[in-house]
Amino acid sequence: MQYKGAKLLIETLCDLGVDTIFGYPGGAVLDIYDELYLNAHRIRHILSAHEQGAAHAADGYARVTGKPGVVISTSGPGATNLVTGIANAYLDSVPLVAITGNVGVSLLGKDSFQEVDIVGITQPIVKHNYIVRDAAQLEHTIREAFQIATSGRPGPVLVDIPKSVQTQAAVYKGFSEAKPKPANPMPDLTEAAEAICAAKRPYIYLGGGVISGGAEKEALEFARRISAPIGLSIMGLACIPYNEPLNLGMCGMHGHYASTVAQSKADLLIACGVRFSDRATGNVDKYRANCRVIHIDIDRAELGKNVVPDICLQGDVKAILTGLLARLQPQQNPEWLAEIEALKQHLPPPPADTFTPQNIIRAVRRHMPQDAVIATDVGQHQMWVAQHYPFTQTRTFLTSGGLGTMGYGLGAAIGGCIGSGRRRTVHFTSDGSFGMNLNELATAVSQNLPIVTVILNNGVLGMVRQWQTIFYQQHYSHTTLCRQTDFVKLAEAFGAQGVRVTCIRELNAALESSPDSPLVLDCLIDMDECVFPMIPPGGCVEDIRIH
Repeated sequence: MQYKGAKLLIETLCDLGVDTIFGYPGGAVLDIYDELYLNAHRIRHILSAHEQGAAHAADGYARVTGKPGVVISTSGPGATNLVTGIANAYLDSVPLVAITGNVGVSLLGKDSFQEVDIVGITQPIVKHNYIVRDAAQLEHTIREAFQIATSGRPGPVLVDIPKSVQTQAAVYKGFSEAKPKPANPMPDLTEAAEAICAAKRPYIYLGGGVISGGAEKEALEFARRISAPIGLSIMGLACIPYNEPLNLGMCGMHGHYASTVAQSKADLLIACGVRFSDRATGNVDKYRANCRVIHIDIDRAELGKNVVPDICLQGDVKAILTGLLARLQPQQNPEWLAEIEALKQHLPPPPADTFTPQNIIRAVRRHMPQDAVIATDVGQHQMWVAQHYPFTQTRTFLTSGGLGTMGYGLGAAIGGCIGSGRRRTVHFTSDGSFGMNLNELATAVSQNLPIVTVILNNGVLGMVRQWQTIFYQQHYSHTTLCRQTDFVKLAEAFGAQGVRVTCIRELNAALESSPDSPLVLDCLIDMDECVFPMIPPGGCVEDIRIH
């Protein structure tokens, strides 16, 4: 059967199981949007306020559901507005398919109205990208794009579709011609199993690859089997319940004291689905000075890129952990675990009645279901949430780990809320980050989503100010915002409810009466609150600051 390219695209997306798209229309995608109108009963389109917000929403949707997120934009500025969202998905290994329109094939390269080489622009931040010049290639290209986005290490793929291709007729085949990539062969696990059996102080470091690989259950069983404490990267948070005794929480620059110190004392570090970023390791030589390293990752490029391991295991994390479990008998390390327990007691929690960021986060948690989706922007509030929010279920934490995108959170919260079936969702942000993409509050209101935005409002760019305090002799250059924004009135102007909060009692009252629709809580905190523990950049555990 012959369809014009726009209909062929929608038919292919439906066949691939896509039921939700985030985007913003424009001239170069009018034919696609006409097909979306005619197929509204099959595919739900969520209209964002800005294409960057749509990309972040597709990202959040993908993280919650495990399915590829889909975002669509017009050509030129619409396409370039996607770039930050695509780069964010690339750095965090999120499966995303971005579909952009472009000028007709005959107009390409002629500086036509709203023409831009989005394929060239995005080349460094995608797994692959395409420009489709013939409708006969469109179905195959879309199917292959989804396969690439979801196979191996997930990531974004962009498909640029000129307007003339959207109107050109082509045969719809209704099946995939894309050849599945062969599975990675199972590596030899003998040396790794021997190293694990010989270790007296094993430590397991879990990252986002455990979540994308669906290996949460195997990772926990593995830790219990060998009596090893678990440290988590920021991307790995929520893959292990916070109340699991072996879970020490986040490690690295702003990691928990016990998690970071325990890693430095280990004689064997078993890293699963992590990339050893600079924020996680600090001084690489000192980071691995006292231990052997086993690195498990599906992406060969990560093995030895930042930390040179003693044993490399390339392949599916779930399959490799399953293979190791089959070879390992239960191990006991009582002295090591006793030392770990002592480390956990090092930093007592703050008094419960003070209006600190930590207590604000704990109070919010008490009012939320265990499966609530939690999204953050980037900065101090992000680290406080990573340190203090007690996650119990996987795929409930949405944050920008690699790119560090201020303005990520609200779009991600929208996508995560929709992907979860409109579960209760919390968006933790700050006055600095919220200002980046607060226009997406219009989307949350138009969709009537149960999203609570918690602004930790200190009137400054908190994380940059903290660095200026510690490393730049308190030279507060352009980090005091001096803004007069009234976030309560702003929320009301968008059609949401807004409440200003100055103490825990007021916070509890606002949360107890919160509606099942967008709510903005403006929490006023001290500008001099800092995130600790902290290891200075390029430092090591000996340099850790706890206040």
